[in-house]
Amino acid sequence: MTKEEKQLWFGFLAELSVRFRRQAIIDNYIVDFLCVKEKIVIELDGSQHFDNDKQIEKDKERDRFLKKAGFTVLRYSNYEINSNFRGVCEDIYSHINKKN
Repeated sequence: MTKEEKQLWFGFLAELSVRFRRQAIIDNYIVDFLCVKEKIVIELDGSQHFDNDKQIEKDKERDRFLKKAGFTVLRYSNYEINSNFRGVCEDIYSHINKKN
């Protein structure tokens, strides 16, 4: 896991009452975090996800597939994790509460 993935996992996701899994496989994709019960996927994106047109298109294709499969896809940049960790956690929590 990246530094930001560890921060999100140990600082928030691992403590939630709903269970998230790390590096989960969905079809041909490996997602950073998955909550099967709530059908939420969380992806953390480093700079390569914004600087590379090929990677941007791959991310869009992955998101389309996951959404079609019924998942809510939440994407956060590493910058957001480092500069607004609380805001990211609150956003994730609000999506979990929408599902309940």
